[in-house]
Amino acid sequence: MNNMGKIRKIFTASKVCARKVKGYSNRKRKEWSLRQIYKDQSCCKVKFSIVMPVYNVEIKWLSKAIESVQRQIYPNWELCIVNDCSTREEVAEFLGTIMSEQIKIRNLDKNVGISEASNIAASMAEGDYILLMDNDDEITIDALYEFKKAVDQDNPDIIYSDQDMVDIMGHRSNPLCKPDWSYDLLLSQMYMGHLVGFKRALFEKVKGFKSEYNGSQDYDLILRMIEETTNVYHIPKILYSWRALPTSTSVNPNAKPYSQISGQQAIQDHLNRKYGIGKARVNELDRFFMYDVEYEVEGCPQVAIVIPIRDQMEMTRNCIKSIIEKTTYKNYEILLINNRSEEKTTVQYLFELQESSLPVKVVDANIPFNWSKLNNIGIKNSQADVFVFLNNDTEVIEQRWLERMVAKATQDEVGVVGGLLLYEDRTIQHAGVVVGMNGWADHVYKGAPIEHTGTPFVSPLLVRNVSSVTGACMAISRRTIEKIGLFNERFLICGSDVELCLRALGMGLRNIVDPKVRLYHFESKSRDASNVPDSDFKLSDHFYGKMRTEGDPFFNEQLDSFCVIPTRRRNR
Repeated sequence: MNNMGKIRKIFTASKVCARKVKGYSNRKRKEWSLRQIYKDQSCCKVKFSIVMPVYNVEIKWLSKAIESVQRQIYPNWELCIVNDCSTREEVAEFLGTIMSEQIKIRNLDKNVGISEASNIAASMAEGDYILLMDNDDEITIDALYEFKKAVDQDNPDIIYSDQDMVDIMGHRSNPLCKPDWSYDLLLSQMYMGHLVGFKRALFEKVKGFKSEYNGSQDYDLILRMIEETTNVYHIPKILYSWRALPTSTSVNPNAKPYSQISGQQAIQDHLNRKYGIGKARVNELDRFFMYDVEYEVEGCPQVAIVIPIRDQMEMTRNCIKSIIEKTTYKNYEILLINNRSEEKTTVQYLFELQESSLPVKVVDANIPFNWSKLNNIGIKNSQADVFVFLNNDTEVIEQRWLERMVAKATQDEVGVVGGLLLYEDRTIQHAGVVVGMNGWADHVYKGAPIEHTGTPFVSPLLVRNVSSVTGACMAISRRTIEKIGLFNERFLICGSDVELCLRALGMGLRNIVDPKVRLYHFESKSRDASNVPDSDFKLSDHFYGKMRTEGDPFFNEQLDSFCVIPTRRRNR
């Protein structure tokens, strides 16, 4: 390296160091000012009780866990520790050296297991909220401060934050930047994880932890709680670090294989309570602590698959062939909305379809192209119970795609259902829409391989809630359409699929993306937006401009909205 290169390297390093020093100084000033504010006890009326069951933990990790609580900026807390009859004598000895009015300690004479030990610790609590903490993990210095802000803002019943992992050297990794409250994701994974807290009154109402779910006792607890309330608040900041140890499930899921089984049982029992026995079934996926729920289709409702077309006969033929040959659900009809097709081969093909015994109906739409209006014509020309809006450049991959869409779309609380669409090279084309991504709205995980990820965002292969799905493949029940209305025909080419989904969301319905609903979508990876009229952009800004600027609740503000592959922002 020449001298100029060395000078540049030193200058760059100096700038980075200066930014870090400035950031540290700003944090320290903020911490100092907050501590001054909290000297006024009138600002500290909310009390947090941190529940910590302890069993045979190494003292150095237990000490760090307790120290992280003692460092809190927000002062009105108590730490309730229950030593579950640890066989390591040094655990009780260490706990006996702690002298703090804010730390309550109880040593049990016999081992009762994590659920009962946690219940005993919770019975010692006097706070308004109970927070759960493992005996070898750490919380950030502002964790309780952020929880207090959440309480002041929304008075939630349940609160959770983002998390990461910390190894034995203190290095942090594997951040998990979570979406806001997502019921369907909770049925796929205990995504709330840590740090999680809830009103003590709610904990007492559901009668605390249950020992039969040991290993996933927090999963069962939250599932029972959300049967009582959906007032759930997400703090999009990493406030909790999960200790990466060989005995921890954060590093080695095989360390506690019973946790997988008890987690599955917790979900199944919740489904039985919510829907009735036999109405839904939870299955394990090929990854630990990830699950898939299948719902029973009630009454075999009729489905209309609405496909707008204009020529492109070969593409349409392949789409229809894949539906007929691969779809196991049989009560459907295909509505081809023929928008001024001119090619002789297309006209002949449509004639042959109508003369055949296939469940295909052709509806002529002699109007200028308007994607919204064409789909609305399909709705008006069918008496179906469920509508699936499908592009003609798609092909079915998974046989049970339609069962799964229908089973979800017909639920009372569900708005719109989408699937996992793949490019021809089997990378992801659509795994849900993030409003505000790339300035307007885009497909998260676009171009990514089909694989589970655990950081920095949730896996694209889990059923989860989204703000919107693509109109290239979406299912909506007639009941939902009657509630939220038809596609907005002021949109000409694009944007009305997102607007419709946001309308459903605004009426309290859940939009879902189901990655087991799997089709090819032969859309170009470098889609040209130049043919989209200005009016569509203006309408998009009008209808979802607020979410574009404030952020999509089913994404995370810590993630870069200009990266379709989830990536943490550089300034974080």
